[in-house]
Amino acid sequence: MSVEQPVRLHCFAHSAEGVFVFDDWATSVGEGVDAVPVLLPGSAQRRTEPRLTTQAALLADVMPLFTEPRPGPFALYGHGLGAMTALSVTRALHEAGLPGPAFLAVGAWSPPYPFACLPDVRRASDAELLHMLSGEGAVPSGSDEGIWLRAVLPELRADLELAQDLQEAADNPCEAGPLTTPVLVVAPQDDPRTAHATVERWSRLTKGPVVLRTVPARHFLHRGSPDMPRLLGRACRVARRLVQEPEPVG
Repeated sequence: MSVEQPVRLHCFAHSAEGVFVFDDWATSVGEGVDAVPVLLPGSAQRRTEPRLTTQAALLADVMPLFTEPRPGPFALYGHGLGAMTALSVTRALHEAGLPGPAFLAVGAWSPPYPFACLPDVRRASDAELLHMLSGEGAVPSGSDEGIWLRAVLPELRADLELAQDLQEAADNPCEAGPLTTPVLVVAPQDDPRTAHATVERWSRLTKGPVVLRTVPARHFLHRGSPDMPRLLGRACRVARRLVQEPEPVG
């Protein structure tokens, strides 16, 4: 494997339409790294396609990106719900015996699924779901926020259903044995206690090393801020240096 090949950094957003946050990353990740936003149904050029709500549908959609032979190492970054998406891809590659990412980077998601204590999203009525999303009815239905919640309810329901399905799948042991993929946890600098708890929780999902890095909270994933892509670009270049070149024959 040539160390001259750029590292592909596949980026999964917090929701289908959230992929726009990666618009500026191509120039911010730095030399030797290609930032590749992953477009899911319901986003950008795929806006007219139905959003995904199950792990099976998600993997059927994205796995061709990782199963077709391509040169060079790659890494995954997932933000929010995208972290669970990236984890699902990593596990699917592991279970299929295929090359996995050099590392999995995650931000704004602390397993387990944060709505685990709430009713099953897939069986909740619109009224129950609105009640849950508004903080147990704290947002009046006729307020600006209440009107907004009703307008985006189909998209929110799809994202919550997908999150629930991905977490249920992650709760099952890998058929091929535990993951060994290194995990890079990226967290805001202003909440160290929560950041270290997140590292401990991710450590339960892989036997590989789990490393914490922080960025200023106001730049965590703010569009146009270079902090996150620069950090991940550096991690990709480190991963590329660690790739072992084949021993010469003869």
